[in-house]
Amino acid sequence: MNSIPSVDLNDFISENPERKQHFVKSIGKAYEDIGFVALKGHFLDDTLVNNLYSEVKNFFDLPLEVKQKYEIPEIAGQRGYVSFGKESAKGKKEGDLKEFWHFGQYIDENEKEKYGYPDNVIVDELPEFNKIGKQTYQMLEKTAKYVLRALALHLGLEETYFDDYIKNGNSILRPIHYPPIKEEPKEAVRAAAHGDINLITLLMGAQGRGLQVQNHKGEWLDAIAQPDELMVNVGDMLSRHTNNKLKSTIHRVVNPPKELWGTSRYSIPFFMHPVSDMKLDVLEDCIDENNPKQFEDITAGEFLTERLIELGLIKK
Repeated sequence: MNSIPSVDLNDFISENPERKQHFVKSIGKAYEDIGFVALKGHFLDDTLVNNLYSEVKNFFDLPLEVKQKYEIPEIAGQRGYVSFGKESAKGKKEGDLKEFWHFGQYIDENEKEKYGYPDNVIVDELPEFNKIGKQTYQMLEKTAKYVLRALALHLGLEETYFDDYIKNGNSILRPIHYPPIKEEPKEAVRAAAHGDINLITLLMGAQGRGLQVQNHKGEWLDAIAQPDELMVNVGDMLSRHTNNKLKSTIHRVVNPPKELWGTSRYSIPFFMHPVSDMKLDVLEDCIDENNPKQFEDITAGEFLTERLIELGLIKK
């Protein structure tokens, strides 16, 4: 596998059984081989995407002291602003060369206590920022639901197997700003090699060079989406649940060539998480004599906490 396959969600949501089955087979094979696809036919329209990038740039252009008003250490960076260099990849001591924001789940008032998620943080200076963020969050969540339905069919499960687990799940929309590089980074890169924690990740902003994916031979491949595509990859939770049948692939964001150091990069991943009490125990159908059970039983909430400690966002 030396390139990222492209699939079209319109095939899956069409009324045509052959097109639907073609999508299931294509995405299933891609996720078994390399863990990434480029996805057309998602639910974001151009106007929403343009508005989001505009608002995100407006936020990151605010003075640092204004942005820091929205950094809330006691919630481990799960909502609001996380300043430059705070997050590092598992096993890396150097902080990544990025700052970012977190939009989280939108829960009905009468259910907030049940889930215990922190409230989303409102940016007073930008009246459209939170509105556009919420619209984007909901369209990406809808897209992710259909991708997971296709994967459920590929795994021999009921099509709606994941629906109840992702409803009100602890998903995160993360606009990231990689600022211009001002001096030779010692060991740091924009995002060090890592696997994602969650079920699946939908990434906006992979249209230029920078994102790289590691194939099974250990080679790094450029992952470049077309303007109408999202990059969608398997996270560690789904890999565990399927006994690594679906691959959570190591990826990174490398620093640009020196002549482009003066430019910013923006990317916006949506991390699709289930509710915290989802059991990530290995599915029985993914275990056989050639593929013995590789992972201990754990819930999504326990696994997330483990990983946030490793990333330095929760202090022991």
